[in-house]
Amino acid sequence: MALDLADYERKAREAVKAFWGNREAARQKQIESGKADQGERASVTAGKNLDGFVALVLDIVRANGLAHAQIHQKRAVLTLPGYFRPTKLWDIVVTHKGELIAAIELKSQVGPSFGNNFNNRAEEAIGTAHDLWTAYREEAFGKQSRPFVGWMMIVEDAPKSRSPVRDASPHFPVFEEFNGASYLKRYDLLCQKLVQEQLYTTAALITSPRSAAKTGGFSEMSSMTSLKTFVSALAGHIAAVASRLG
Repeated sequence: MALDLADYERKAREAVKAFWGNREAARQKQIESGKADQGERASVTAGKNLDGFVALVLDIVRANGLAHAQIHQKRAVLTLPGYFRPTKLWDIVVTHKGELIAAIELKSQVGPSFGNNFNNRAEEAIGTAHDLWTAYREEAFGKQSRPFVGWMMIVEDAPKSRSPVRDASPHFPVFEEFNGASYLKRYDLLCQKLVQEQLYTTAALITSPRSAAKTGGFSEMSSMTSLKTFVSALAGHIAAVASRLG
């Protein structure tokens, strides 16, 4: 049976519109309340800007044979045990018949500052995955098949995120692929390497300008980190679990 990708392109465009629209609404609310000095942070922390992508993931799960799976979205039931720390809060957790089926992180990055935030995101992504897989090895979730572990990132397409970046490494050279790479390229490389090193089942990078609040427009950096690759891998995993567990 063919995989059902749940009309993901249309839903992704709607999710992008909501992402930028929610951010702008939060920013305006901060201005009206006299807290405009909080800047971009306020629009990040206020509201659930990525809910459209959450809905897309849920549609993929339901359309590929696990309509009765427990798809957890509320904060109180999104924690999973870790190995290096007691628990980790995820953005989406899917369970079915006592098994962990999927754990997914949804992240975003907008300007004007990309440098420090890129490093923070990279460290978080690497640490989160290493912690989960070590906990899995130690049977924190019981004896079960490997879950789908996904990481999806939306990054603002802007001059500062597209411009070449220089790095200072006085003792040893950086890997060649990072030389002069923009932050968008660095995110693409990060996603590729997260998958190559089997830290995530798949990792997606979506780029979008602020003007996409009206159009829902988005772009991708490579086929390996495309949204289609992400949803296809998720749909395939869900279909396999549905066949195995019913």
